[in-house]
Amino acid sequence: MMNALSLYLRYVAISIRAQLTYRATFAMKAVGQLLVTGIEFFGIWALFSRFGTLGGWTLREVGLFYGLVDIGLAIADSVGRGFDKFGTLLKAGDFDRMLLRPRSVVLQLLGYELQLIRIGRFTQGLAILVWACLPLAWTPTTAVLLVASILSTSSLFLGIVVLQATSTFWTIESLEVWNAFTYGGNYAAQYPMSIYRRWFQRFFTAIVPLALASYYPARAILGRDPVGGVHLLGPLAGFAFLALTFGVFRLGIRRHASTGS
Repeated sequence: MMNALSLYLRYVAISIRAQLTYRATFAMKAVGQLLVTGIEFFGIWALFSRFGTLGGWTLREVGLFYGLVDIGLAIADSVGRGFDKFGTLLKAGDFDRMLLRPRSVVLQLLGYELQLIRIGRFTQGLAILVWACLPLAWTPTTAVLLVASILSTSSLFLGIVVLQATSTFWTIESLEVWNAFTYGGNYAAQYPMSIYRRWFQRFFTAIVPLALASYYPARAILGRDPVGGVHLLGPLAGFAFLALTFGVFRLGIRRHASTGS
């Protein structure tokens, strides 16, 4: 375990050094990410400036949802680049080389590239989250719940990217439909789930448990609900979802046939 962690950190260090070779390019891309996500929240602000509240929720409360899921997506995007590019690796035969190495394929894909430019989205999400959290009364329980919810949301988004990679064993190409669950799920979770129709809430609770990972813990953090089992255990859903997708990915590997090149 420690050996694998050490190797992963070496992968990360190499990736960071490579991306910082052209620092001006890196800075421009990171700032671009910051501005794009900033425009997203500007749209939310415009909505609230016109209507005041949304289903009984204030802008600052929605800011907590927004910051939480945006940070989670930024982390998943950063560490999941190998799975995101998996279709290209598969067609080029590069995945076959990974299979020959005496290391976990999952570890190699996680260490493929740490996308530093996602720091723009991460920073913007963190700024909104801090602003949203300023008036809240914090306890050790709610602080831990916030961190667990962010990590759980990140794990869930990463799990979706893993499923996207797994599908390429059958489709060869990476299907754009998966973006409906990653970026589409991110947009949906930026607002309280209570404003959506029942079927939509059930889908993002029972099938893709984004509500369990972010919405219910956020409600407790905001003081909307007393902290209970669903809020404390909800974040476990994101970690369980990721573990399940890794299992599905291993089943996909059994389906893999070499390119022969």
